[in-house]
Amino acid sequence: MVQSGATPPVVLGQDGWSVTYTTQSICTLEGSTVELSCSYTYPSGTVTTTFWFTKNDAVGPVSLSDDPDYKGRVTYRKDKENGHTLSITDLRESDSATYKFRFTDQTGKWRYTGKPGVTLSVTGLQVKVTGGHQDKTLTCITTCTLTDNPTYIWYKNGQHLDESTSPQYKDPVSSNYVDSYSCAVKGHEDLHSPAVCQNCWSVTYTHQSICVLKGSTVDISCSYTYPSYHEIKKAFWFTKWSGMEAEDLNSVPGYEGHIEYIGDKKSDCTLRITDLRLRDSAGYRFRFITSGEKGRYYGDPGVTLSRICTLKGSSVNISCSYTYPRGHTVSETKWYTKGKLDEAPQILSPGYGGRVEYLGNMQSDSTLRITDLREEDSAEYKFRFRTDQTNWEPTFPGTTLTVIVSSEDAGRYSCAVEGHEDLPSNEETLTVRCEYV
Repeated sequence: MVQSGATPPVVLGQDGWSVTYTTQSICTLEGSTVELSCSYTYPSGTVTTTFWFTKNDAVGPVSLSDDPDYKGRVTYRKDKENGHTLSITDLRESDSATYKFRFTDQTGKWRYTGKPGVTLSVTGLQVKVTGGHQDKTLTCITTCTLTDNPTYIWYKNGQHLDESTSPQYKDPVSSNYVDSYSCAVKGHEDLHSPAVCQNCWSVTYTHQSICVLKGSTVDISCSYTYPSYHEIKKAFWFTKWSGMEAEDLNSVPGYEGHIEYIGDKKSDCTLRITDLRLRDSAGYRFRFITSGEKGRYYGDPGVTLSRICTLKGSSVNISCSYTYPRGHTVSETKWYTKGKLDEAPQILSPGYGGRVEYLGNMQSDSTLRITDLREEDSAEYKFRFRTDQTNWEPTFPGTTLTVIVSSEDAGRYSCAVEGHEDLPSNEETLTVRCEYV
């Protein structure tokens, strides 16, 4: 969500040093994208270092590109001579802060920070229900005033209902309504508020499928409703069933220290997964149990982490486990990728291209390790095996790997011939981001 406020540019400077911010404050939606821009001046010399920051450590300001809280979500772009833009994707409420731009000359002796900076406020959407025993009034509320006078969209049971520049829904609703209501902002219809409902069951996921950077952190957001006379007894996320019961991720080996429930246990059911690994690719669903006699509910189809992004030049491990009848012995295993429908599978034998290695005990688990990743390694990877008594076992959906270039490579590129540096080609822009799919 790119916002441009109505406030005038903010300039601070002395002795030829200055930073001019395009706007002084921005309020925008959680989950959206924002761009903060500035221009700067200096007396002479060459500027060699430019970055944005919100924090300081013992050495000084910490560039957002080096801050683990922003990993995989920040892009710097030089727009023009002495112009600079910061882009932050997948905004979180914790990103609310004052952002400042800093630059350094080639000697390292002159450093300048533009103050006061740009104040960014990140808000979610909530439906507030007010009124007496008869009719109720619904209002779409935020924790700050959204920039650019947005248009609000109302949904009933997930279906488009109405649009208005007022955050209040135009018609009153019954005090015992059995339909769910939620709101969004035009242009960001994928970022719904949690649904409210007096007497119904629902789980609403913000996104159906997410692409994230390996090693980063992802928030899988959802909201849920249940009859107002029920109380929540238990709420958890799961990826698979154990018999007739869903298996709480908190009890699944391998997730210890990697997951956190950060919802409010009333309507927000957000799951945070840190230090993402390839094996975290799965379908994640939320389940809750209430005090009612039939108070068990889970939301389908859930959210799929079907793609994991990782950086070009890095290494990755793609793991799986498998079972087979007792008395059988595994005789052969193989990993492969499948391209277009008319292409034969590409078998990835150990040593293939000098970059492939098989790990694991080869009797119940197998790991494919690929080093020096290239963009053409982006594909769906599958595993097959056979035993001394069977042919190749059927394969199931694999893990989709997306290899991207580093966000540090984003920017505008041109070329020139040595000796004619004043005659460069037209610039081309390279944008690097991990998108929802």
